[in-house]
Amino acid sequence: MNAVVHTTAAPSLAELLRLPPYQAYSYSYPHKTAYRPLQPPRGLRELWAGEPRDSLFLYLHVPFCSYRCGFCNLFALARPEPAKVERYLDQMERQLRATCEALDQHRFVRFAIGGGTPSYLDAAQLRRLFDMVERHATIDLRAIPAGIEVSPETVDEDKMRLCRKRGIDRVSMGIQSFSEAEVRALVRPQQRAVVEQAIAAIRAAGVPTLNLDLIYGIAGQTVASFLASIDSALEHRPEELYLYPLYVRPLTGLGRIEAKAEAKFEAKAGARLPLQAEPMDERLALYQAGRDRLLAAGYQQVSMRMFRAPHAPDVAAPVYCCQSDGMVGIGCGARSYASTLHYSSEYGVARRSVAEILDHYLERDPASFAAADYGIALGEEERRRRHAIQSLLIRPGLDRADYRRRFGADCLEHLPQLRELFEHALAVENGEWIELTDAGLARADTIGPWLASAAIVERMRDYRLG
Repeated sequence: MNAVVHTTAAPSLAELLRLPPYQAYSYSYPHKTAYRPLQPPRGLRELWAGEPRDSLFLYLHVPFCSYRCGFCNLFALARPEPAKVERYLDQMERQLRATCEALDQHRFVRFAIGGGTPSYLDAAQLRRLFDMVERHATIDLRAIPAGIEVSPETVDEDKMRLCRKRGIDRVSMGIQSFSEAEVRALVRPQQRAVVEQAIAAIRAAGVPTLNLDLIYGIAGQTVASFLASIDSALEHRPEELYLYPLYVRPLTGLGRIEAKAEAKFEAKAGARLPLQAEPMDERLALYQAGRDRLLAAGYQQVSMRMFRAPHAPDVAAPVYCCQSDGMVGIGCGARSYASTLHYSSEYGVARRSVAEILDHYLERDPASFAAADYGIALGEEERRRRHAIQSLLIRPGLDRADYRRRFGADCLEHLPQLRELFEHALAVENGEWIELTDAGLARADTIGPWLASAAIVERMRDYRLG
């Protein structure tokens, strides 16, 4: 069954501020629900010919997991057949070869393996990934920032030693909570002992940067239990901590549970309450408590979600980000970002949709990887909005001088709605910078969607999610 993605454009920031602060995560702009088939397909050689190709980001997507968490809406398939994993790695190499040939003279200066759960692969399969990258791409993995995403139950010392030897210097692990009751509420079969063992294996491998993800807003979670999870994480002195608000999205495990509950309620009550009547939920109090605890521990807040430790290898380094222009994505589900075109495979959440898209990827002729056939072209307005959103939601904020160099005018001229941030004390002018206040960072998931263009909102509204 398909579900309609519901998004609405707010006429003013003041109206949005009367709603709960968690409207949508601006992970990347435009969101993948704004992508459509490209007619005709765009050849990669011509597309990238006019782009800077000496400082690209190479991203490999591994869409496999040992289980599908209840909150997950990523492009991922749990427990695939072993033969399918091998076929997928074969196809990834074909795509990587075709893409690097299309790029011609190029150099990658950042690298990441995401998913899904890349550490779902065994050590031999991970070695295959590193080998194919070094065989086809112009890249020195041991001399550039290189990261991998893992889950606790898939980590072992052999894999982590291999990753470190091949150049990985950042491991990001989703823990979500140290409370076993809370992870059960997330439909996540995870034990604390397994988490502790995984962290020990990562540390033993000598990885310089460990990032841990925690979630707030879990059913039954309290401020005290959330702070207990943060304190447990701090015992391991992670270089980075991300605090994510829980979103219950359509077609996820939790989404299906919630939909059934709502259907029962509506059958009894007759009608659903309007959005405007929803109270401010407990996530804001949890966020504020978690933020304060991390600041007190000496962590620097970089964005609403990201906190960086004072002992991080380079506390002044650019924020890890895999949504920037110049990113080349390899694998089913991976996105690529040229300045004027974003492209990827199709998007799905439900297991059937993901499986169908993955099967289509596996059946593609290798020559087809030399062109992009699904995505969205970005005109000048969307490029300006993308830059403003990505800059504003991360400290130190939006550099007005840099904006003028890029787009030929001041950001307040192109986006006069930004002035509303000052009126509501959500941002301040700090010299040439527009910087979100603490209250503004807390409202990042309101501000990001509010800055989306009407055209993008309309495309997202019309998308049917499978």
